[in-house]
Amino acid sequence: MPSPVAARRPRPLLPLWAALLAAAVSGVLMDLTYPSAAVWILAFPSVALVLMSLIGRRAGSALLVGFVHGGVFFFLLVSWTSRYLGVIPWAALALLEAALTAVGLIVITLAYRWLPRALPGALGRMLVLPTVIGALWVGVELLRGTWPYTGFPWARLGMTQSESPLGAVTSWLGVSGLSFLIVFVTAMAIESVRIRLWRRPRRLIAPVAAVVALFLVPAFPTTAVGTMRIGAVQGNGPTGYFDDREPYSVIQAQTDATQPLFGEQMDLLVWPEGGLGGDPLNDGSLARRMTRISNQIDAPLLANAATARGEEYFNTSMLWTKDGEVEQSHDKRYPVPFGEYVPDRAFYYAIVPDLIGLIGREYSHGTNPPIIDVDDVLVGLAICFDVIYDDVIAEGVHGGADVLVFQTNNADFRGTDENQQQLAFARTRAIETGRSVVNISTVGTSQVIGPDGTTISALDTDEAGAMLEEVELRSGLTAGVVLGPWVQQVLLWGGLGALIFGWWRARRRR
Repeated sequence: MPSPVAARRPRPLLPLWAALLAAAVSGVLMDLTYPSAAVWILAFPSVALVLMSLIGRRAGSALLVGFVHGGVFFFLLVSWTSRYLGVIPWAALALLEAALTAVGLIVITLAYRWLPRALPGALGRMLVLPTVIGALWVGVELLRGTWPYTGFPWARLGMTQSESPLGAVTSWLGVSGLSFLIVFVTAMAIESVRIRLWRRPRRLIAPVAAVVALFLVPAFPTTAVGTMRIGAVQGNGPTGYFDDREPYSVIQAQTDATQPLFGEQMDLLVWPEGGLGGDPLNDGSLARRMTRISNQIDAPLLANAATARGEEYFNTSMLWTKDGEVEQSHDKRYPVPFGEYVPDRAFYYAIVPDLIGLIGREYSHGTNPPIIDVDDVLVGLAICFDVIYDDVIAEGVHGGADVLVFQTNNADFRGTDENQQQLAFARTRAIETGRSVVNISTVGTSQVIGPDGTTISALDTDEAGAMLEEVELRSGLTAGVVLGPWVQQVLLWGGLGALIFGWWRARRRR
């Protein structure tokens, strides 16, 4: 017969007022794990405060706790969205993500209610419960990262560890796998205190050893296969949405910043997203300027522009040759909703016509592979926010990419943390894939990053400049690339399945 303790719903660990305060503090700490502060260790106390606030709550109060945590976190994290457009898009995005977070965290509250009843022993509390909590947390991240529209996978715990000893874990389990382990370790620490495991110190040996091992995991090995001499140019031109510009001023800024590379030997020159200021496929003067640049450096130019094909527009990266031809191109896979296109335009125009009216061009979603071939070297691509979508990166690496190039335009977010956050994601991708990354922005910060996540060279924000590096090429797939999508699915469905099992078994025990 089950014990009375196993049959009772646990009392909240914190009173509601304290839980709401802890949730708010957790949101602040979570924001500080991201650049520019980038205090990666704060991910652990932030998660701990959220989990302690959820333990023992009913669904309604858990929803409130989750909304406070998500609201504080996202209002701080994405404050850069208000740089030009004001408070409405900032509030809309932050409140939406907070609401999704709140709904998702309810299942964690339910796990804390049902699983200790279903499996009340030490093994259930120290292993099964933390595993399910970590899996459900990943499920919340996947919810935010896929819905609505194409989602916003910007705020993932695994992305906070690009400069921590834990970063190498992404090369084994992917970004979601690292998110899971951070929450798992934190939940296990909470349970060890709740069941007073310190009274039996020997039982702490295995959990402590697991945590130590986590910090000592080496990166999954990939194979060096040579180098590629890549030039990357940050023009610092007038590339913002509201910047005043003269005709051809954007490409002129890029050309001026490229001049120190004239006469240097290189295999590829990379310009950032939006570094042309027009469509060279429909502007002969722009095309001739690009051809001249390609001939002066005696190498192909990887440039980016908005291109028109029939009635559709694409955000396109193109490999421009010395003959003035585009032999290969890639279109951005995930245009930004309400930035590069407006889903359900009529509906939103009726609500905020002034803001929606500013977005005059509707970009289509690209379908071609994110990869180009430069003299038998395969280069994986991601345009701007595509860097945060796992499938774009994985497709390039599975396609044989030996190096990754990320082109971005951060001019609309000058003076904010947006570029530093995006750069941290680029660094995570380098570690996860075991590939060098060339991350080039119109206005900075731009960097060449080694396969281990170290910075090889950099250009400061709001300064024109050029980098030229012998970039290491790597082949082979890391476990993180191969297993990462499977880890996500196992955690998502395994967590939900374990929650249902816990509910069923808890009812039977009661």
